[in-house]
Amino acid sequence: MARPVKWRKVCCLPESNKFGPLDSSADAENHVNMTVDEYETIRLIDLEGFT
Repeated sequence: MARPVKWRKVCCLPESNKFGPLDSSADAENHVNMTVDEYETIRLIDLEGFT
């Protein structure tokens, strides 16, 4: 039997769902669409210092 799914707790929703160079235009060629889970992972690593 599989483990029950745990609800995720996210600090806050991101202002944007795209990640890319700051000086590029708004084209989708140089951007990566991120999920909320990916955004939260980067926040925890960079801002909170987790590994």
